[in-house]
Amino acid sequence: MTHAQVLVLVGSLRADSVNKQIAETAVSLAPEGSTAEVYNGLAEVPFYNEDIDIPGKVPAAALELRAAAEQATAFLLVTPEYNGTIPAVLKNAIDWLSRPYGAGAVSSKPVAVISASPSGNGAKWAHDDARKAVGVAGGSVLEDVTLTIGGTVDKFGSAHPRENAEVSAAIAAVVAELVKASAELATV
Repeated sequence: MTHAQVLVLVGSLRADSVNKQIAETAVSLAPEGSTAEVYNGLAEVPFYNEDIDIPGKVPAAALELRAAAEQATAFLLVTPEYNGTIPAVLKNAIDWLSRPYGAGAVSSKPVAVISASPSGNGAKWAHDDARKAVGVAGGSVLEDVTLTIGGTVDKFGSAHPRENAEVSAAIAAVVAELVKASAELATV
């Protein structure tokens, strides 16, 4: 069996973001025989622009993102909701990974999305928009694998999400499904 490598992209750049903590929890819960890693360079990736997406002009930060994505066998997107949709930093990462068109680093690889917010909505709109955007970009979105976490302030307080057994179990299930889908793809 091929070693599953899950690349985790977080839509929040804030150091103490609950979404970043959820991503850390996902990394710590990766099943045996797999690895998960949070990509920490999204803040440096410039906005996608076809004028700079040509050999010799692609910014180093975009090349690094693509290289990390090429090594990944699956993707986990963890997103808050900004003004009713996904944050620009996450959408920008999807845009860079969708190119070259039809052969981007996310193409045909399993993808799942976790969203979280203080509202009871659980960033559901961002969740749906992230799934749509990465699917259009060529990712193989796991249809039955969804997790939205609402009421994060009340649910976690000052605690790390990993300290909530119910949430940790749900995150572990998402990562396990990604690893399973990655393994199934490797045998095709």
